[in-house]
Amino acid sequence: MAMAVDTRTLDFVALGILTVVVIFFIYLVIYIHDIPYEKAKERGHPHRDAIHVAGWVSLFLLHVLWPFLWIWAFLYKPDEGWGLETVEVKDTTKHKEEIEELRERLSRLEEALNRDRDKEESS
Repeated sequence: MAMAVDTRTLDFVALGILTVVVIFFIYLVIYIHDIPYEKAKERGHPHRDAIHVAGWVSLFLLHVLWPFLWIWAFLYKPDEGWGLETVEVKDTTKHKEEIEELRERLSRLEEALNRDRDKEESS
């Protein structure tokens, strides 16, 4: 004998599935609209709060502004800024030589300090 299922039970199951799908869809839309803000925050963007507010406005305007927010968030580079000014490339070999010279000076000073301590302890 097959077990009969009440049609009201199936209606409630369908309603539950529909509710879960709608909640998931709403969460997905909110998550997607927040991507430019998260990238701006990750990059230390100076206008990250404005991007966040514009993202919410875009959410209510059916994401019309969203592509522009994406571009706005990615235009700013953490190391270079907006990229409008010329970045001077520095010669790192000079810095390496200076660092090595400073390390040698530091080791000589430490040796001299240790010699002075040894003289004071022995006397």
